[in-house]
Amino acid sequence: MKYFPFFLKLSEQSCLVIGGGDVAERKVDLLIKADAQITLIAPEISDHILSLEKEKKLFCHKEGYDKKFLDPEKFKFIIVATNDKKLNIQIAADAREKRILINVVDQPDVCDFIFSSILERGPITIAVSTGGSSPVLARMLRTKLETMIPGGYGRLAKTVSDNRVSIRKKLKNSKSNRIFWEQILNSKFVELILSGQDDEAVAYLKSEIDVFDEEVKNKGEVYIVGAGPGDPDLLTFRALRLMQQADIALYDRLVHPSIIDLIRRDAKKIYVGKQRDIHSVRQEEINELLVKYAKEGNRVLRLKGGDPFIFGRGGEEIDTLVDEKIAFQVVPGITAASGCAAYAGIPLTHRDHAQSCSFVTGHLKNGKLNLNWEKLIQKDHTIIFYMGLVTIDIICDQLQKHGLDKNTPCALIQQGTTPEQKEFVSTIEDMPALVKKEKPQAPTLLIVGDVVKLRDKLSWYKTNQ
Repeated sequence: MKYFPFFLKLSEQSCLVIGGGDVAERKVDLLIKADAQITLIAPEISDHILSLEKEKKLFCHKEGYDKKFLDPEKFKFIIVATNDKKLNIQIAADAREKRILINVVDQPDVCDFIFSSILERGPITIAVSTGGSSPVLARMLRTKLETMIPGGYGRLAKTVSDNRVSIRKKLKNSKSNRIFWEQILNSKFVELILSGQDDEAVAYLKSEIDVFDEEVKNKGEVYIVGAGPGDPDLLTFRALRLMQQADIALYDRLVHPSIIDLIRRDAKKIYVGKQRDIHSVRQEEINELLVKYAKEGNRVLRLKGGDPFIFGRGGEEIDTLVDEKIAFQVVPGITAASGCAAYAGIPLTHRDHAQSCSFVTGHLKNGKLNLNWEKLIQKDHTIIFYMGLVTIDIICDQLQKHGLDKNTPCALIQQGTTPEQKEFVSTIEDMPALVKKEKPQAPTLLIVGDVVKLRDKLSWYKTNQ
């Protein structure tokens, strides 16, 4: 994050604008909307700005720049809007010497702060920034948001604001306030406001607070959520909604950092990841933590890579929750097999190549890989091995020993669906040697079968590799 976004209260704050043309006009108009006290200096000043001065909305000095104007006791920040780049750079240097924050229009390299593209809906203000790299793109994103956020959201925010204090007074528990408003803002209350039925919306709000049961609503609950194979775009809407509601989040090693960033910012985040032979938190301890936090009245997010019920131990966790009589929800995720295969251009089934597929764990148990190899080896069949990087030698050796042709194609996919995705394609005879040479890193997925031949033709996803 190059610039930290924050909203600054400008009422009764003094600021200096240097420049008097079209660009300065736009900045002055924004500052006036925020009730800032504006002083402007420029040798030439537009008629629009002079008209604003007549209305006593700012004070103008019709003269050129002089360092004497940079008074840190008076001005909190400076906006420079001249068309003289050398002068702009000089003003920026002078401002830093005086320790005054400065924005130079269209010269982000000398700015202490920049302006975002702004969308307003009554008391709602949404700011979009590209860090100064592309103001046009920021405006395009704002335009997209304009179409997604109806004008009625301003009235919605005002109605919430008007009733916020009275609602809070009716609730005993401070956490209940957030839970109640989350419930209301996902109810027909919103549609009543957006359709202009404000009185009906307020009546509905009052009826809902009258029947709101704090004791029930503050009971803990656990969300077992599949985070998918890595790409945040593959999250379900429901997964994202619950991630934003959680008070506490327990997440695995296989959950991509960009997905962890989508968890509610003020939620407590606890890493409970497991690597081969390195269990930072044992499964039994994870189960206990879910129970503990839920019984304390928290909404607990258990975020798991892929799908919770496909080699994710989700079944073990909810088994514990059922025994402890704790409410829970399960949100499926795209499992690594389908996600990584799709991003590699390898269909797991295909009318001409494979009519079935098997998902298999390559994880050792008690130092052994005990699989029903005979059943895995079938005609026109695809085998997908999860967690098979460490046991790649055993897998390829056993497949050949149980009758699979040594020239059967296979693909090892590293960090599938992410920008770091990398694919290693070979045969089951040669894959172990390729792994020793290239040294791929977990997480990986191994796909074995004739469908791998389609990758060269169907590959579509471009990565950083």
